[in-house]
Amino acid sequence: MNGAPPDPSSKNMASRPYPPAEGDNSLQEQLQRLGPVLWLVPVLVIGLIVALTCYYTVQPEEEAVVKRFGRVIAINPPGLHFKLPLGIDRVQFVPTARVLKEEFGFRSGGGAGRGQYQKSRAHRDESLMLTGDLKVIDVEWVVQFQIADPDKFLHRARQPVQTLRDTSEAVMRRIVGNSLGSDVLTEKRVQVSNAARVELQQILNEFDLGIQINTIELQDVTPPDLVKPAFNEVNQSEQERERLINEAEKRRNQVIPRAEGEARQIIAEAEAYRAERVNRARGEAERFSSILAEYRRAPDITRHRLYLEMIDNVLPNAGPVYILEEGGSSPLPLLNLGQPFSGATQGGK
Repeated sequence: MNGAPPDPSSKNMASRPYPPAEGDNSLQEQLQRLGPVLWLVPVLVIGLIVALTCYYTVQPEEEAVVKRFGRVIAINPPGLHFKLPLGIDRVQFVPTARVLKEEFGFRSGGGAGRGQYQKSRAHRDESLMLTGDLKVIDVEWVVQFQIADPDKFLHRARQPVQTLRDTSEAVMRRIVGNSLGSDVLTEKRVQVSNAARVELQQILNEFDLGIQINTIELQDVTPPDLVKPAFNEVNQSEQERERLINEAEKRRNQVIPRAEGEARQIIAEAEAYRAERVNRARGEAERFSSILAEYRRAPDITRHRLYLEMIDNVLPNAGPVYILEEGGSSPLPLLNLGQPFSGATQGGK
């Protein structure tokens, strides 16, 4: 059997392929007919992706920072803009026209709890501060800012908002630590917030973060809850002291101006009396000098005139004058022309 020659017919049958089936021919023909269409599908998909990634829209309150392979090539304003697709150009939107805020010592709720005040232990750690007179107070404040330079805001610091928060807390603690607790709680809140805004802006400018601070507002400055009763008593005592001081000032403002006015009036009256006496003395001296000069020129006439002037001044003030004659029965009235005549009188002068 091993030595038998091979069968030529079996060799030809092994090398001859089997005839294709009828179903295989139809599938191959369909693939050949759909070949161009199958190549068109990925092209359309790629084209759609390119079309969707070659443009972008910037909102009115934003600016777009366009980066190509990580390098900033443009900062575009609001509107429709185009870029290289497929991730070659990447766009970051920065809200430059929006006023942003960061809250310290509390959080205001959002969403369904919008407007809700929240204060946890972590928030209290932000707000508890030591003043210059070694008092502990709870300071809550809000920083309102805008992004002035989007490129610097994105690339100068890894976390610019956290940098802003850390710097603001450090500045506020330093200013409060250099102030009296009563000043921060009452009358110097505006000065503290203004000083914090100026100093925070200077530090951020040194960091070159591209942030502009608008305002810093102190929301609520109170003592800690554990010392509020004692603090309220101290405030009431201080208010009572201020009330008494104000009443004393009011009384002083009433009494002192009145006393000063009376003193000025007395001084003015004394000055007037002095001037009157001096002028009268000078007039009398000049009159005496003039009479002396007339007396030296005409002694008799001057002496007679002086006598008559004296009589003219004295007799009107002398009152009734009576002259008694020896042996007369009744006095004779003299210089009582204005009185009715009476024959009988009592006594005489």
